Amino acid sequence: MSVLTGRLAPQFKATAVVNKQIVPDFSLEQYLGKKYVILFFYPKDFTFVCPTELHAFQNNLAEFEKRNVAVVGCSTDSEFSHHAWVSTPKEKGGIEGVTYPLVADINKTISADYDVLAGEYSIDDEGNEHIEGEMIAYRGLFLIDKEGVVQHQLINNFPLGRSIAEAIRVVDALQHFEQNGEVCPMDWAPGKAAMTADFDGVSNYLSDN
Repeated sequence: MSVLTGRLAPQFKATAVVNKQIVPDFSLEQYLGKKYVILFFYPKDFTFVCPTELHAFQNNLAEFEKRNVAVVGCSTDSEFSHHAWVSTPKEKGGIEGVTYPLVADINKTISADYDVLAGEYSIDDEGNEHIEGEMIAYRGLFLIDKEGVVQHQLINNFPLGRSIAEAIRVVDALQHFEQNGEVCPMDWAPGKAAMTADFDGVSNYLSDN
């Protein structure tokens, strides 16, 4: 896996489903200079851990919006699969009620650019194509700042659901640093002490904590 943290997030244009509407040429460029972005990848529509995550992002959408963060989901399913899933009631395993964008990475180029694509693709000496495993996305999550730079990335294997609380905490930490110039130590959360990034800062923090 490559590290995108500290680098410009790969840009793309793709079809997405936004609040049950199919939108062509969806792009992250619309957020540049305006909003932070949480871009998260998930393996498949109509599966098991995935709807718990997508509902959790929706349930906490106001918390992200309060922090000026756009939430964007992405999988290698088509826009038609996304639309069908978002039209399926929760009690039937669907994600009805999800309003944030769901990007259709059917060509798998976005997942590949963010290096979250599972499976291995190769061509042998005779020109035959070989694929091992499913070409679907791991549970990748990327926090992108308003300048389009990735500030945080997390990649889980398929069985491991993520934490909304941690996603929000990392947003808070980034914004605290941007606003106050203080770095955020282990398990920092709003209301807890941060520190200046120098020897006096860490000495004072460790002495008090």
